[in-house]
Amino acid sequence: MQTNALQSLIVLVSLLAAGSSAQQTRPPSLFKLTSPAYGEASQMPKQFSCQAVPTYPDSNSVSPPLQWTNPPKDTASFAIIFHDAEGAPAKGTTDTTHWILWNIPGTATQLPESLPPGSSPDGIQQGKNVRGANGYEGPCPPPGSTPHHYIFELYALDQKLDLKAGGSRADLLTAMDGHVIGKAVYVGLFGR
Repeated sequence: MQTNALQSLIVLVSLLAAGSSAQQTRPPSLFKLTSPAYGEASQMPKQFSCQAVPTYPDSNSVSPPLQWTNPPKDTASFAIIFHDAEGAPAKGTTDTTHWILWNIPGTATQLPESLPPGSSPDGIQQGKNVRGANGYEGPCPPPGSTPHHYIFELYALDQKLDLKAGGSRADLLTAMDGHVIGKAVYVGLFGR
C-alpha cells in the first residue's frame, strides 16, 4: 500500500514540475504599446501636460501619439485608461483618471497626437477625466513634487462596448469586465 502511495506522489510531483516548467517557458506577450513622443519610463514632454498651450476649450493639453503592435487575433475593439498612479483625489483610494476612451476600432494600430475631445466619426467614445470633461487631461502633479508615474493601459476587447460618451472610469471598467483578451501598458513620468 505504501508503494502505491509513493508511486502516486511521484506521479503528482512529476505533473506539477512539468506544469511549472511549461509556465516558465511561456513566451512574453507580444502585444506592445509605445509612443514616438517619449521613451518608456522617461519624462513626458511638456506639450502633453498642463504646462502646454491649450488646443481645445475643454482641455489644457494635447494627447500624445500612441502606437501598438501584435494585439490578440480576435480583437474587436480597444479601450484606453490613462491615469496618475500617485494621485489620490479628495484623499480617496482611487488614483487620478486623466483620460478614458473606448470603441477604438479593432483594426487600429495607433492614435494620432492631439485627439479632439468627444466622439469621433469612427466610433471612438471618450469619458470623464479628473475635471469631469470628456477628453484628455495632461499630467499636472503639484509643483515641487517628485515626478509622478503616468500610465497608459491599452485593453484589447472581444467586442465593442455598449457605453455612451461621458461614462466614468468605473462605468468603463464594468463594461469591459469579461471582455478583456489582452492588455499592454506604457509608463511616462512627469514632474514640475
